[in-house]
Amino acid sequence: MEWFDSFNINYDALTVACRLVLAAILGGLIGFERETHGRPAGFRTHLLVTTGACLMMLISEIFYVKYGILDDNSVVRLDPGRVAAQIITGIGFLGAGAIIKEGFAVRGLTTAACLWVSAGIGMAIGAGLYFPAVLVTAIALFSLLILKRTERLFKKERYRTLRIHCLYDDDVLPKLESFLAERKLRVVNFGFEKDKTAGEIAFTFVVSQSSDVHRNEMIKDFMAMEGVQKVRFT
Repeated sequence: MEWFDSFNINYDALTVACRLVLAAILGGLIGFERETHGRPAGFRTHLLVTTGACLMMLISEIFYVKYGILDDNSVVRLDPGRVAAQIITGIGFLGAGAIIKEGFAVRGLTTAACLWVSAGIGMAIGAGLYFPAVLVTAIALFSLLILKRTERLFKKERYRTLRIHCLYDDDVLPKLESFLAERKLRVVNFGFEKDKTAGEIAFTFVVSQSSDVHRNEMIKDFMAMEGVQKVRFT
C-alpha cells in the first residue's frame, strides 16, 4: 500500500509536533463522545492517553535509532517493542479503574475499551502509521455513535435485584413467584430472611428481565399486593 511504502523515519520538530497534535485530536474525538455520556474517563483523559502513547512510541523509536548502531558485544540491549508492551500494561490499570461492578451489573467496559483503543491510536501515530490511526478512530466513533442506536432495536436480558418486605405469611412466596412469572421475569437466584419479632419476611430475588416493563410500574404493582410493605428494585 502507498501509505506503507512511503513510511520512513523522520524526527524533525515539525513531524514530531504534527504526530502529537494528530494524536491529541483523534483521542479527543473519542473522549468527547464519552464526555457527552457522563463517563468518568472523558475528553481530557482520552486526549492525554493518545498523546502520551504517541510520545512514548516516539521516544522508543528515537532511542533505537540513536543507539541501534551498537554491536552485539555492547552491554546495552535495545528492544523497540519493549516500551510499546509497557504502554499496554499501563493502560490496563486505567481500564480497570474505569470498570465498576454494581451487583450483577458491570459498568465502564466500553470506556475501558475506548482507553485501550485510544492508546493504540496514539502508538500508531507515534510510529508514523497515520492511515490506520484515522481509520480506527472512524471505526470507534461509528461503534459508539451508530451501533449504540442499533443495539436498542434488540431486546437484551438485564439482571435486576428485587427485594420485597412482606408481612409474615407462608403463602406469600407462591404469590410472588406467580406475579414474577406473569411479567416474564425469570428468577436466577433467590433468598429470604424472616424476622418473627417484627412479623416480617424479606425476599431477595435476582431476576432476568427481557420484557419492556418499566421499573416504576412494576414497583406500583408490587406495592398494590396485599401484605407487601416495602419494595426495592435495582
